Amino acid sequence: MDLLRTALLQIAPCGSQEGNLKKGVEYCEKAKEMGAHIALFPEMWSCGYDICSRPFEEWKKEAVPADSSFVRTFGELARELSMAIGITFLEKCGSGCRNTLALFGRNGERVLTYAKVHTCEFGAEADLMPGEDFYVTDLDTPLGSVKAGAMICYDREFPESARILMLKGAEIILVPNACPMEINRLSQLRARAFENMTAICTCNYPGTVPDCNGGSNVFDGVAYLPDLPGSRDMCILKAGPEEGIFLADIDLSMLRRYRESEIHGNAYRRPEKYGLLTGRDIEEPFIRSDHKR
Repeated sequence: MDLLRTALLQIAPCGSQEGNLKKGVEYCEKAKEMGAHIALFPEMWSCGYDICSRPFEEWKKEAVPADSSFVRTFGELARELSMAIGITFLEKCGSGCRNTLALFGRNGERVLTYAKVHTCEFGAEADLMPGEDFYVTDLDTPLGSVKAGAMICYDREFPESARILMLKGAEIILVPNACPMEINRLSQLRARAFENMTAICTCNYPGTVPDCNGGSNVFDGVAYLPDLPGSRDMCILKAGPEEGIFLADIDLSMLRRYRESEIHGNAYRRPEKYGLLTGRDIEEPFIRSDHKR
């Protein structure tokens, strides 16, 4: 049995980048002591996602480059601990900012940098630059190579996000988050895992953080097993609202066997029928028509 232990760092920010750096390092070290192979932060950890109640000109000053000492510290820590780390930050990118995750392998090498594609343009994130694509990487772990991808918070509400990651080979999708985990958002994550046969790990802020309620969760992507008469609950972790490190062991062998024989994912897709999804020349009849990218 190949169990990949993922640590979701459901922790509250400290009110400063320096404080967040120190606390982030401390909790990564604790996660390693608990046997974790991957540690994941909630969304935009460098500033604690403290952007909603302040003007852009104020919080953009807190953005850090992707090669900043803040980010590099977690790469160095990944190497020291021999544990993969997904660190999130408000990224300074030219004259703008992005909502970004950097994934470091256990040797300290940065293997993936992903910026949130579906920014929340109805709120403070309207001032952010969206990411350009979805990426999948080979993440080295003590269990061997794992295909890992990422999406961030609002990305989950678009089936295309996880679909593209699945088509690029993702076995595990890491999802930093900063909003309430309620029944409908949890249902979205369950659906993304079910329809793509992909494990999905979501890390949220605890309930002490405004507009958050904990509920970090993992769906392992395996809905059926040969010895069960019906479907199984894919949710192998759902945290409460409290601060802490929440662990989930993903059975990679089970997931891979399941993906080889089940009917979801890419098995019976008909992409030639889906032109409307990407067609730019078609007037889209829908409930909102006032904003189109």
